[in-house]
Amino acid sequence: MTESFRTGLLIEAAHPSLPGHFPGHPVVPGVVLLERVAAALQAWRGTAVAALDAKFLKPLQPGEPAEIELHESGGRVRFCVTHAGGAVLARGTLEALL
Repeated sequence: MTESFRTGLLIEAAHPSLPGHFPGHPVVPGVVLLERVAAALQAWRGTAVAALDAKFLKPLQPGEPAEIELHESGGRVRFCVTHAGGAVLARGTLEALL
């Protein structure tokens, strides 16, 4: 099993979670980012998230490309969501269901 996994992330402006999230200046809600992190874990390890801890550092705008990276670290998985320019948008740790 590989020790890390990367996948692209793009939330289109038509995503159903965006209306009401700062009308006129929409941002992708953190829960949408975490849902994509969970989907990345499912794609990488074939398992769901049991618990997670996240810190949001910068907002992601609809239509902006980003990347999710998962990395094995001492029995936990660390994740990082970065903007295409390299800025860290969110990071944290998660535990997979056994």
